[in-house]
Amino acid sequence: MAWPASSTTGCSLTSNGNAVVSLPVQAWSGPFDPSLSRTATTALEAGRVVILPDLAFRTRVEEEKLLSPDLLNGRRKNISFDPATGRLGGSAAQADLLAAMLRRFAADAETLLRGLLTPYTAELRVGRTSFRPAEIAGRTYAPRQDDRRLHVDAFPSRPTGGDRILRLFTNLSPTGQPREWRIGGDFEPVAARFLPDLPSPSPSRARLYALLGLTKGISSPYDQIMLALHNRMKLDTEYQASAPVTAWAFPPGTTWMGFTDQVPHAALAGHMAAEQTFYLPVRAMQDPDRSPLRVLERLTERVLA
Repeated sequence: MAWPASSTTGCSLTSNGNAVVSLPVQAWSGPFDPSLSRTATTALEAGRVVILPDLAFRTRVEEEKLLSPDLLNGRRKNISFDPATGRLGGSAAQADLLAAMLRRFAADAETLLRGLLTPYTAELRVGRTSFRPAEIAGRTYAPRQDDRRLHVDAFPSRPTGGDRILRLFTNLSPTGQPREWRIGGDFEPVAARFLPDLPSPSPSRARLYALLGLTKGISSPYDQIMLALHNRMKLDTEYQASAPVTAWAFPPGTTWMGFTDQVPHAALAGHMAAEQTFYLPVRAMQDPDRSPLRVLERLTERVLA
């Protein structure tokens, strides 16, 4: 089935001069000035990356030994942690100490977001935590797994059903190395550019993948479109070469966040980053029409979740 034509299909990407918003937050817990909350939520929903340049996650003396890529198992690039179960994946070394550090980071991140992003407090859900000790630059990745290419986030095995993906990062590098990103343009022109060439969602395939345990639940049409968009963005060499971007380096001691299902982004270099994922229902947004779900429903002229 072909997608309906859109008046924005094929248009050039918008300028990205306002890709980031910096806020003077210095503590993981509030109270926070209500004006900071308004600025943060407005910026996030507009597809901006919110930077907290004065907010560092401080490791303890005994945790300094964890700031090493030697913790990784094999060719794994990330260590995962589930705050709900305490399960650690991707590392066998220093497991108890590492789990304790990541649990503390997850708790700080949750305290920050529930205090700062007050419109979201009641409905924000905590997802997985990850630690990324390996250097990004110089590694070899398959194109679809190469996060150095611009993409929006969609999790192959964890469908969201339209819920937002909000991710918070912090740079823990003990050697002064920044985390280098490229931040792309607004979501709607990007979606309109790629949508006509994406495969139509398949309910039967979604049910089969769930039955086989390949996905945790049945992927909605929205989830299938977002995963196809993620893949197509990464594989399109012309888009990767020509899309307007803002280059940004996040120094050690910096924390930043964004709706990564909406913000095209690529991580080019850096190591020792911690990341916390959250999920937010579209109904909790101040302006739900800015969500990828509502954008895609407008472009496809159908309900997707």
